[in-house]
Amino acid sequence: MPGQIPVSTEEPQAVLGEGLPAMSIFRFLSLPAKPNGARSRRIPCFLVGSLVALSLLATSCKKSSAPQRQPGTAIVVPTQRATWIRNFNPFFESQARWPSTAGIYEPLIIFNRATGEFIPWLATSYRFENENRELVLRIRKGVYFADGVELTPDDVLFTFRLMKKYRALDSFAVWNYVEKVEKVNDEIRFRFQRPFTTPGLFIIGRQPIVPEHLWKDVEDPVKYSDPNPVGTGPFNQILSFQSQIYEVGANPNYWQEGKPGLKKLRLPAFGGNEAMALAIIRGEVDWSAAFIPSIDRVFVKKDPEHRGYYFPSLEGTVMLYANTTKPPYDDVRVRKALSHAIDRERIVRIAMQGYTRPANATGFSDLYNNWFDEKVLAEEGDFTRFDPSKARSLLDEAGLKMGSDGFRTLPDGSPLEVDLNCVVGWSDWIIAAQIMVRDLRAIGVDATLRTYAFGAWFQKLQLGEFDLSISWSDGSATPWSFYQRQMSASTVEPVGKPAENNWQRYSNPKADALLDVFASSSDPQEQRKAASELQREFVRNAPAIPLFPGPTWGQFNTTAVEGFPSKENPYAPLAPYKAPGQLLAMVELRPTGTPALPGQPGGPPPQKGGTRSWGPAQPKTANNVIPLEKTSEEQAPEKELSQQLQEAEGTRP
Repeated sequence: MPGQIPVSTEEPQAVLGEGLPAMSIFRFLSLPAKPNGARSRRIPCFLVGSLVALSLLATSCKKSSAPQRQPGTAIVVPTQRATWIRNFNPFFESQARWPSTAGIYEPLIIFNRATGEFIPWLATSYRFENENRELVLRIRKGVYFADGVELTPDDVLFTFRLMKKYRALDSFAVWNYVEKVEKVNDEIRFRFQRPFTTPGLFIIGRQPIVPEHLWKDVEDPVKYSDPNPVGTGPFNQILSFQSQIYEVGANPNYWQEGKPGLKKLRLPAFGGNEAMALAIIRGEVDWSAAFIPSIDRVFVKKDPEHRGYYFPSLEGTVMLYANTTKPPYDDVRVRKALSHAIDRERIVRIAMQGYTRPANATGFSDLYNNWFDEKVLAEEGDFTRFDPSKARSLLDEAGLKMGSDGFRTLPDGSPLEVDLNCVVGWSDWIIAAQIMVRDLRAIGVDATLRTYAFGAWFQKLQLGEFDLSISWSDGSATPWSFYQRQMSASTVEPVGKPAENNWQRYSNPKADALLDVFASSSDPQEQRKAASELQREFVRNAPAIPLFPGPTWGQFNTTAVEGFPSKENPYAPLAPYKAPGQLLAMVELRPTGTPALPGQPGGPPPQKGGTRSWGPAQPKTANNVIPLEKTSEEQAPEKELSQQLQEAEGTRP
C-alpha cells in the first residue's frame, strides 16, 4: 500500500546500535573494503539517529577523566578506523594517514571555503598570461623539507611531471587540462590545452609538493607507502606509530615564524563510530569530526565554556540522482515531479538533526553564496518546493496515470516501480531516504528503499545501474566544477562504463558553451553572467534533484587547545578532514592560555562592533541552524517504528 515503507537489503544490513551515523563526505574512508558476508535481520532504519542519541545521553553521564598529555599536545580525530596502517603517500588522500596531504606535505595555494579567498602557501603569487592559457606561480623561498633540504621550483616541476608519468598519482586530473609544465627562474608555468582560469588554479594549487631528491629514487610511487615522510608542513615529524595510535611532531624550522603553536598531534584509532563519539563527548578529544545527534545537549551542554562545533554547509549538495538513460527519468517533468514530492524541511529536521538547510533548485551549497542569482529562481520557479499537488499534476502530464491499486503506471500500462539506493550504515542518509520513499508513495510512485554495502552501492552508481540513488556532489572554488559534473557532455560515460561523476548521465550543449565561457574568462563580471545562466539551465532541466547542502563536520574542546575556527570566528572551516583547508586552522592552534600572535586568525573573535583584521566578512546564511525539537506529530511515526524495532530485535539497551 502507498502508506508503507518497503526496504530491501541486497547486502548486509547495519544492526541498530553497532555504530553512529558516519560523516556524509568522509565516512567511506572508514568502511571495510568488502562486506563481511553475514546477513542480519531486516529492520526499519528510521530511528537509528534518535536512538543513538538516547544511547549517547545515557552513556555520557558516566564520569570519565581525560587522558594525561604533555602541554602542547592536541588529540585529533578526523575520521574513524579500527587500526592504522603506516602510509603517508600524499598523492592518495583517501589512503594516507592524516595529515599527509596538508600538514606533513603542503600545497601551493589554499582555497579557503569559509571566506572564498585563495591563500598563497608554497606559492607566493599567481597570474594568468597568454590569453589565459598559462598560469604562472612564483614559488616561495626559505622553505625547507624535514631533512633540511630547501624547497625549490624544481621540486614543484618534478611533482607535476611525476603525476604525468604515473597518471594514478594525478588525483585532481591536472593533466586532463594541462599541456605543458616548465620552470622559468623561480616561477613555474602551466600551459593549458585551452584558456582555463580559476578552475585551473583550484586544481593545481591544492596539489601537495614532494621532494625531488628523495622521490626520484622511488621505484614505484603508486605503490609506495612513504612510511617516513619528508615534507615542508607544520607537523612533519613522525614521532611514533602503532596500530592503535600515532603521533606527529611539529616542524622546528617551519617557514611561518612562530608557528605552529602546538608541539605534537596525537591520533588514536577507534573500533567503531560509537566509541569515537563517546570519546569526544567525554572530553578526551580536542579536535574532531563526527555526526553526533543532539550535539547541544549531548556534547556542548556538558562544558559550554570549552566545547563547541561549527557545521557550515560548505560541502557539495547531497543529491537524489535519477538515471536519465532510463524512462521515465529522461523526462524533466518526472524529475521535477519527484522533487516536488519531497519534504526537505522534514528531512533536514529529522534525518540531519537541523545541522543543514533544505536545498534550492540551483543545487548550490553555501560554498557558492557569492555566485547565487536569486532572480533565476524567481523567474524559472523552484522545483525543490514541497508541493505534492504539483508533483501529481506533472506525473499526469507525463502520462504516468494512477492505477486502481493506488500506484502509477508507465505510458505503456506497465507498473512504475522505483528503487531508491542508499548505503548500509549511513544512518542520516537512510533516514532521509525513508522519508523520500514515504513521500513518493504518497503521490502514487511505488518506491522501495534498497540498501547496499558501500562498494556495491558505489559500483551501481558509477555504472549507471540504478533508478534513483542518493549521493554527494562536487564542492569546489567556483560553480564551474559543480555544473561541469552535473551537465557537461565531457563527463558523460555510457551505461556500464564507470563514471567519475555525472552519475545521472545528463548532458546539455548550452551548459557546455557556458562552462567554456566561464573557464576561459578572467573577467569576474563575465564569469558571474555565465554562472547565472548555468544556474538557469540547471533549474530548467533538473538534471539532478538537490536535497540539502552537506555540512562540514567539526567539534572542538578548548580545555587544552585553543584557536579553533568557530561560528563566532569563522576564519576557516573547522573540519579537520578537509585538505588542504585544514592547514589554515592547524597552524593557528596553540595551548590554551597562550597569547595569540598579532593578527592571528585563530585569536579571540572580534568584540561586538569591532572589525576583522583579515579577509572579508562571511555573508550571513542559514548554515548554522539550531537543531529543532520534534513536534508531537513528528514523534508519532517514530514511536510506531520504535515498537516495530523492539518486536524485530527484541529488547536492546
